[in-house]
Amino acid sequence: MDSPSPFAPRGNKAELEESTTFAPKFDGNGLIPVLAMDASTREPLMLAYMNAESLRRTLELGEAVYWSRSRQEYWHKGATSGHIQRIVEIRADCDQDALILLVEQIGAGACHTGRGSCFYRRVVADKASGGAKLEFTDPGLSFDPQKVYGKAPVE
Repeated sequence: MDSPSPFAPRGNKAELEESTTFAPKFDGNGLIPVLAMDASTREPLMLAYMNAESLRRTLELGEAVYWSRSRQEYWHKGATSGHIQRIVEIRADCDQDALILLVEQIGAGACHTGRGSCFYRRVVADKASGGAKLEFTDPGLSFDPQKVYGKAPVE
């Protein structure tokens, strides 16, 4: 069973925006989006979600613990791959409904595809079609996901 939330109740707008009270706003599913970024380079690594318990565990461990929406379970980043995200700093946005984790990415990469970052493509306007396409920005794999996971990637 999950522990009760250790976070402050949400106050008025001024309290949320101008005080030191941490009162994260979880959505209707009890989740908050979290962008993990490399603490040194500020490069985005991955986007995931936390609930109150995974955020509590993250603060306690000093390593990223997410909530896997697809598996409906806690996901200690790196437990399977060894590619742990050590917390350097956590930032909350102005209304506390999104978080940024500045992390030290330990291991070859953050993405289950074998790349250093999950953001390895950029969106480019396709003027000919009026739509868009993706272009790779990453030079390739940082690790072999088949060797790390032994099956289809799980993280």
